[in-house]
Amino acid sequence: MAGCRIDHLVITAPSLGIGAAFIKEALGVDPQAGGSHPSMGTHNLLLSLGDALYLEVISIDPSLPAPDRPRWFGMDNLSDSSLPALSTWVARTADIRSAAGRSSESLGSVTPMQRGDLNWLITIPPDGLVPLDGVAPALIEWPSGVHPAARLADRGLRLVEFEIFHPDPKRVQRLLSSIDAQGIASVAASSDGTSSLSATISTPEGLRYLSSGKIIVHRQT
Repeated sequence: MAGCRIDHLVITAPSLGIGAAFIKEALGVDPQAGGSHPSMGTHNLLLSLGDALYLEVISIDPSLPAPDRPRWFGMDNLSDSSLPALSTWVARTADIRSAAGRSSESLGSVTPMQRGDLNWLITIPPDGLVPLDGVAPALIEWPSGVHPAARLADRGLRLVEFEIFHPDPKRVQRLLSSIDAQGIASVAASSDGTSSLSATISTPEGLRYLSSGKIIVHRQT
């Protein structure tokens, strides 16, 4: 069985400029240029979180035509007034079709994707929304020996903790177990009946916290 690991975290924003400013305020560093996803009508910025792990800031690319399908990560629901937020996460696997087939939740169709000279496979639900009330991952499979994090500068950021909150934590645990992703996230019942994600990131300026609740909390080191 091919296990899954966290590949990257996804911050959605109404524009890359707004997303970049959010990351600068939240983490104290500027993300690097990424590129465009022509088949999704989006573009991104990237920031290393260590070996084979990174943060993606993604927004709709106004220079590209709208795709003939819903955009990924629920991005068609963004408006100019939307706030940047930790909207989803992506789990890396060496066998995406096997992992998707085992998944206790429908994670979408395995879809070829491209950005510049990078090519990969990723699961995308037909409605473009994030499954399991917004906390399930997309699955991704990179070609052997290829990963975009290898191209990113190390700014001293590291993912310390990743947390998933859901009204039915056992359902989330079943999903993680079914794709062999145990131990990569802390799962807990939400206190208010909603679903959310949070990430604690170590930076040169101390620990910082990102949330799908659009809140930035500066923690003491």
